[in-house]
Amino acid sequence: MRERRRLRLGVLVLVSVVLLGAIPLYFGIRTLSRDPVFDTLDSLDVPSWAAVKTVDNVSGSRWCLQDCRLRERTVESERAPEETARVYETALREDGWAPWKVSPCPEQPAKGSYTCWRRDELTLDLWVREPTCVPPPVDGEPAVPPSPEASPAAGDCAGSLVSVKVRNAIDDERTRPQPSTDPSLTGEDPFPTITDDPLGELTPSPS
Repeated sequence: MRERRRLRLGVLVLVSVVLLGAIPLYFGIRTLSRDPVFDTLDSLDVPSWAAVKTVDNVSGSRWCLQDCRLRERTVESERAPEETARVYETALREDGWAPWKVSPCPEQPAKGSYTCWRRDELTLDLWVREPTCVPPPVDGEPAVPPSPEASPAAGDCAGSLVSVKVRNAIDDERTRPQPSTDPSLTGEDPFPTITDDPLGELTPSPS
């Protein structure tokens, strides 16, 4: 009887230790795997129509070991870019973000509404524009992306597209002194390479 009691007590102690260790371990892994910046973006007070579909992408190191963390989010909105931009800008202000008047913002020419923001040690780029519509495939062939100049078709491509890019301020070159582009100092005026996407290419992954 004594041996059985000791065995039962030992099993209970082992189960208690496993449970007490597993729960903190679970939440610790969850915290490390989920970037808190995305939690901040999730908490923005925007209406449901302004965040119909969300795709997140993250790269770099949270501790800036080699490259600092870059967070990118693409959101689909059901309403026009002007109205969508207003609700996002209002939500950012209410969440403590301050408009950041900096050059270059945007880094490359962009259609729609492009604004920059700062809060604590982070910088944020907000780009709201009309969606790029892809026509349906014909005869089983893959859909061909439209040209950058293509405009959305009425009724078929309504709403807007929202892109958010959040970086650490220390890794944002716009927080540093900008070099002079005076031709008398450099010998020539630098000409940047311009693409259609001022935020760069995104590699979306399901959030």
